[in-house]
Amino acid sequence: MKIRPLHSWDIPRGNAVALQNNLRTQLVLADPDPAEDRITCIAGADISYARHSDLFYAVVVLLSYPGLAVREEARAIGRVSFPYVPGLLSFREGPILLQAMEKLSVVPDVVMFDGHGIAHPRGFGLASHLGLWLDLPSIGCAKSRLVGDYREPGPDAGEEEPLVFKGKIIGMVLRTKRRVRPVFISPGHRISLARARDVARWCCCGYRIPEPVRQAHLAVNRLRLAGGIANGELRRCR
Repeated sequence: MKIRPLHSWDIPRGNAVALQNNLRTQLVLADPDPAEDRITCIAGADISYARHSDLFYAVVVLLSYPGLAVREEARAIGRVSFPYVPGLLSFREGPILLQAMEKLSVVPDVVMFDGHGIAHPRGFGLASHLGLWLDLPSIGCAKSRLVGDYREPGPDAGEEEPLVFKGKIIGMVLRTKRRVRPVFISPGHRISLARARDVARWCCCGYRIPEPVRQAHLAVNRLRLAGGIANGELRRCR
């Protein structure tokens, strides 16, 4: 798929917050027109870091929807060039994820990221940032909370509670498996919270992590354990 550049990734750390605040105003947190709202395929995206190295790996897995059968896998390998800073994860992981996205032969209807959407200190997490880059509906599915308060959901799969930050509901805390820690679902771009929650719920297949991100997680760890470099995909991310 072709991706139109939104901005340079070669940005000083001190300017990253200002860029997030600026780009946040472009987010659309609503569903597409009903005529364009049919989902036939969904992508999951995840990252894995090599131990004792600056290498990291990205995989995007395309699944059918609602069947959730794996249709395609795209991957990329690069070197970390942005420091780990809470709230600025997209500047570290965004470039390599976009490299993997570019290799997809089919444009997904929705992308689910292992990270937050608007459930972020500035309302602009990884799923929002890359959703804006891709101009696609995007969903954040995170394993831990970054901001906000919530009541613990009930113990059964499917139970949920709102995630509230500064008086606004920014996501849902969803129990995906009985007596297993919940995940944090938030819209990224071009999707409502209700729709993001519904898609995430549909993608739960008996595991803690919804299937698109789970499949991406499995694939990227296979790539990392295989070393990946033999495929000639190593690039420095800037």
